[in-house]
Amino acid sequence: MLEVTGLTAWYGQAQALHGVDVRVNAGEVVSLAGRNGAGKTTLVRCLIGLHQQAGGTVRLHGRDITGLPAHRRARAGMGWVQDDRGIYASLTVEENLLLPPTVSDRAWALEQVYQAFPVLAERRKAPGTTLSGGEQQMLAIARVLRTGARLLLMDEPSEGLAPVIVARIGAIIRDVKATGAGVLLIEQNVKFAATVADRHYLLSQGRIVETLDNDEFRRREGDLLKHLGI
Repeated sequence: MLEVTGLTAWYGQAQALHGVDVRVNAGEVVSLAGRNGAGKTTLVRCLIGLHQQAGGTVRLHGRDITGLPAHRRARAGMGWVQDDRGIYASLTVEENLLLPPTVSDRAWALEQVYQAFPVLAERRKAPGTTLSGGEQQMLAIARVLRTGARLLLMDEPSEGLAPVIVARIGAIIRDVKATGAGVLLIEQNVKFAATVADRHYLLSQGRIVETLDNDEFRRREGDLLKHLGI
């Protein structure tokens, strides 16, 4: 579904990514773990088309989308759940959900969203920015599901949230996986990543230094926590 080859990125003369290769298959959740400053968010911005100083190749469903701008990558089926959630302050919850265009026949209907996220149904007429942090994260995820994106890029979805909310987000990610969609999960919470991901990439100083299956990832959890400084 997603194949990234030789991805490089710069900020001016400083190189942030060095020949990164990443693959996400249909119906697979893949995590990308690394310390703050390792290049995780830069990688996501390269994939979605928002970082201009980049090289390498990005393929989605076998199609080379390297030269496409962000809006055409979204239309091709790539959805981004931002780390800052990106909720529109002047819109209600329901207006935030109705805003995105549909890019495939897998788009979640509004009622399907409300069944999966009952709190959003209860707050549908409330301004988006009056929601709690957990509610805003659910809204950000639901908004991408409304588009029918077949590849979800999720940037730190568990950050700063209560355990009960994190567990709910994990359940939604597993539901998305079950539909055959792919998920690239940018996540520093190793314990959470181990509950949802099939494979894991470890990013250090802009390079992929290890690729682990979930069993090995769980066995090495203590070492990974030390590496990530958690």
